Amino acid sequence: MDTPFIYNEYVTDKNFIGRGTERNILANLIKAGEHVSIYEPPKTGKMSLLMQVFTDLKNERIQFVVAMVDMLNVRTLEDFLIKFGVAVMKLSASTPEDYASIVETYLDDTHFVFDRVRFINTGEVLSLNWKPDENDIARLMQLPQKLALAKGIRYVVVLKEFQNLMNADEYETVFKIMEKQMKERDRNAPYQAVFIMMGGMVNAMKLIFDEKRYFYRQVNRVALSKVDSKEIIEYVVKGFLNGMGKSFDRNLAMGACELFQSNLWYINHLAAICDALSKGFVTEAMMTDALNSMISVHQIRFVSIVNDLTDHQLSLLRAVLDGVVKFSASDVIERYHLNSSANVRRVKDALKKKEVITFNEKDEPLVIDPLFEYWLRRTYFEISE
Repeated sequence: MDTPFIYNEYVTDKNFIGRGTERNILANLIKAGEHVSIYEPPKTGKMSLLMQVFTDLKNERIQFVVAMVDMLNVRTLEDFLIKFGVAVMKLSASTPEDYASIVETYLDDTHFVFDRVRFINTGEVLSLNWKPDENDIARLMQLPQKLALAKGIRYVVVLKEFQNLMNADEYETVFKIMEKQMKERDRNAPYQAVFIMMGGMVNAMKLIFDEKRYFYRQVNRVALSKVDSKEIIEYVVKGFLNGMGKSFDRNLAMGACELFQSNLWYINHLAAICDALSKGFVTEAMMTDALNSMISVHQIRFVSIVNDLTDHQLSLLRAVLDGVVKFSASDVIERYHLNSSANVRRVKDALKKKEVITFNEKDEPLVIDPLFEYWLRRTYFEISE
């Protein structure tokens, strides 16, 4: 579908809007060789921001290479180490001789090996011949910096879904080794290795960086603010007019911003469906049809979420929708049948762990997914507006 409203991949350049402050901050941190964390709910523009900043740096003729470590399916320490090692090594190697040289030079006296037979048969460039120990972890975590110095170029290592490392029993050991190396690194080195730790499970990432305070003062958080609704409205209206010669009422665009809490992924998805449904202009009825289409796509996921919740968890979630902030108040406990303040704490923790709700700086609860919140109000709890 030919449309300016892209929601199936990250966006850059003319399709990237807002985030000017975050864009400058992130670019400056990378140029300064500083480590970064970015944790926001899924589909809020983390990867688009990162890719736009990479584009900006290339336009400035900043020299760097990027190792993208996708940790989506990381369950064990071995999973993480191999994914990390392979992504970093492939920035500097392409032949069996290159891979063997990196292992022999930088990973000697470890349990990492380059097996030529495996490489020929499966393309595997790094493997373990024994269970990894702390020395293995430390040496591998040093590899980006050593290669950056050897190759004379900045290395940027992006750890996507970083919170999944906590699936491994040894995750605290990895964190402590990384912390130690960050504290001891030579900040005057001409070429730095930068880690960018990204995650869509906001509560899990908060647990790492805010509650347990790993990487304290070693990693700089870049928080994403909401894109200004005026900028979104202008983008949507111009997208319809310039791209397809169609009319989209600004009030409808404002309604979409309010419904999706300025989430550009959902807004782009809605606009793309409206584009497919319309000829010359978009009506409110078309937008309603588009919204219903989106809900039908996501409803199976939403039903799965609520089916996984206990009665107490659903009651507290209803309280969140009703605007309750102090859940341990006696009248709230009685009204929502939450039993006790101790039970409230357990229920809150469970909903956070399931990434259903989170809490802002004022300790106010928020439903993480705006479309899920809309579905809960209209369909599940049948709340009349």
